Amino acid sequence: MSKAISMNQIANFQADLDQRPEAKVIERSVTKNGILASSQDIQAMSQTTPVFSIDLDTGDVANQKQSGRCWMFAALNTMRHSLAEKFNLKHFELSQNYTFFWDKFEKANYFYENVLATADQPTSSRKVAWLMTTPQQDGGQWDMLVAIIQKYGIVPKSVMPETYNSSKSAEINSTLNLKLRKDAVELRELVAAGTSDADIQARKEKMLNEVYRMLAYAFGEPVSHFDWEYRDDKKQYHIDQDLTPQSFFEKYVGWNLDDYVSIINAPTDDKPYNHTYTIEMLGNVLGGREVKHLNVSMADFKQLAIKQLQAGQSVWFGCDVGQSSDRQKGVMATDVYNKDELFDVDLAMSKAERLDYGESLMTHAMVITGVDLVDGQPTKWKVENSWGDKVGTKGFFVMSDAWMDEYCYQVVVNKEFLSDDLKAAQAEEPTVLAPWDPMGALA
Repeated sequence: MSKAISMNQIANFQADLDQRPEAKVIERSVTKNGILASSQDIQAMSQTTPVFSIDLDTGDVANQKQSGRCWMFAALNTMRHSLAEKFNLKHFELSQNYTFFWDKFEKANYFYENVLATADQPTSSRKVAWLMTTPQQDGGQWDMLVAIIQKYGIVPKSVMPETYNSSKSAEINSTLNLKLRKDAVELRELVAAGTSDADIQARKEKMLNEVYRMLAYAFGEPVSHFDWEYRDDKKQYHIDQDLTPQSFFEKYVGWNLDDYVSIINAPTDDKPYNHTYTIEMLGNVLGGREVKHLNVSMADFKQLAIKQLQAGQSVWFGCDVGQSSDRQKGVMATDVYNKDELFDVDLAMSKAERLDYGESLMTHAMVITGVDLVDGQPTKWKVENSWGDKVGTKGFFVMSDAWMDEYCYQVVVNKEFLSDDLKAAQAEEPTVLAPWDPMGALA
């Protein structure tokens, strides 16, 4: 039975506050400085010095600016690290605008097909409501970028540079989502009217033509053939002519992207370890690489990341960056703020509880470029962010090992580092999770 708050209860609460000798000091601090500044533990900073026993030299950091492309920047950064070492191009970047264009375009088609697949459900159904909440967005997953590259390739940033809308995506997102919702109305009406599949697809093609035009105006037309001129770090001039985005990837990156797989740590009861999972209605390229995660223990999770770093290759990873982190100092540590001590309340939750109850999910993707191993055990990790060089240590962050335990959810590693048992588990048919499962969160 519901029970309202009584005035007597309020009097008791105030009496409890009045008898606390520290109350006025804390109140003055929090009201003046805010919760984070009042609860920050300076001692925690001394445990996160940017010194690492394994430290890859990956050059300057990139800057995603006012866009949600961290997953894309992080993935392209892992590829440029390899390219930069092979071709002496430390300050080189791949075009995030090029992959952004094709991701938006493919997401539009993916949305239209999901609208058609759920057209027999009322708009009040959870799946339809989920689709309409955000028809498309900037975020994504590693497998989604793989799908884009496998279909469209990649290009140097100099060939398709940033535009206003790629660096500041709010305007194109709101305009494109308006169009997609309007188109959803029409597609659902066509299905309800019994329109033939052929006529529906013809109408969808016209919608996609309009989306293509909008994206070309916003990001520029995507290149199909190009010449690439550059000087390497030794000032040597190079020119490579008549390249395509696919031939550029093959020549300058040359990875077998099927070798790189998503590993997650989700310690919830519905996801037993050493099994794979995918998420319904999550993706971009229809018929392309599906999102697929292998769930493992945190011990396996870390060891896989360490093995890849020891082999000289950086590691794409996804985390909840807003939890217990200082953006300006570039520190992610569980003890950087002591909010529970400040308020004298118990705020502790397990990693599984935070996932199950909506307190945490993957919000950001970055790149692990180093780790500090002491007596064979990791104590802290070096992180390359994509927020420019004005934060952290010239754009690099330090992540404590305890923070990784609590707030890291995904790494991408080469299958060669998996044990035979994990390789077999990764190859299995994935269990399909609901669209709103936290492991479907887009970084």
